[in-house]
Amino acid sequence: MTILIEQPEFGSQLEEKKVPFNANELILDGGFVVPKTLSSDDEIFEVPDINAFGQSFRDYNAESERQKSVEEFYRVQHINQTYDYVKRMREEYGKLNKIEMSIWECCELLNDVVDDSDPDLDEPQIEHLLQTAEAIRKDYPDEDWLHLTGLIHDLGKVLLHPSFGGLPQWAVVGDTFPLGCAFDESIVHHKYFKENPDINNTIYNTKNGVYEEGCGLDKVVMSWGHDDYMYLVSKENGTTLPSAALFVIRYHSFYALHRSGAYTHLMNDKDKENMKWLNIFNKYDLYSKSKVRIDVEKVKPYYLSLIEKVSAFNYIGVNYNFDTYQIT
Repeated sequence: MTILIEQPEFGSQLEEKKVPFNANELILDGGFVVPKTLSSDDEIFEVPDINAFGQSFRDYNAESERQKSVEEFYRVQHINQTYDYVKRMREEYGKLNKIEMSIWECCELLNDVVDDSDPDLDEPQIEHLLQTAEAIRKDYPDEDWLHLTGLIHDLGKVLLHPSFGGLPQWAVVGDTFPLGCAFDESIVHHKYFKENPDINNTIYNTKNGVYEEGCGLDKVVMSWGHDDYMYLVSKENGTTLPSAALFVIRYHSFYALHRSGAYTHLMNDKDKENMKWLNIFNKYDLYSKSKVRIDVEKVKPYYLSLIEKVSAFNYIGVNYNFDTYQIT
């Protein structure tokens, strides 16, 4: 089934802006505009009461076969995600040297991917990308950078595909959390960290661990997965997306932070500013998930135009034009 979503005509202006601009708006080199003033009092998107399975969103205690597999996923993830493991993965995948693929090709590749950690949706991931982006686009028609962020925020899940190494689910999806410091109890299924080797490391199991208070989240080693990978891809290719977009991409699965307020002692002023956008984005990322399908061919031209706007990524001295990211 195809859902018809009200779309702004390309090149036209809607009467109402959801985020007002002012004289202090920030103009990015890539042509994207990020207003400093945020207002969401008149947002259109309505948060649904239940997920695609008829249950509350992110309810990890609901009795269902889906929940059993989700809990098993987190058991394995919490045991295997260690500080040393993430360091190795970031070094390996930070090389960006295995395959070249366009953004839209990656979106289509996600037709074959279902996220085992997600209790709210079991549809292919391209559906989630478009649901998120289209919901944002409806409420924030002028923030094209945020539309594109919605489209690409989960593209790192291609790591599950054989073309990208076929990593296990626990190394790609699920809630993310810092390594090198104590595991906060707000992290979902926290009980399984008792089998993580880092739990017995006296350097890692304190509040600050290897970090200093206020050091900034960019200094913090996060559990390895699609968030950190897509952040590395975007950053290393010299994307012209604003820092708020990169913050959203890297931390949108960091629920202990933006749902429970944990680890705020590690944030710096820039993180706190970008959190405003992450909090806005999170509503669309989480609550736009449904069984209703998006007409891909109808919305594709618009997103291809945004991809083109982020043109000319640089990678090891080679220029890649328009919609091409270099992705390992």
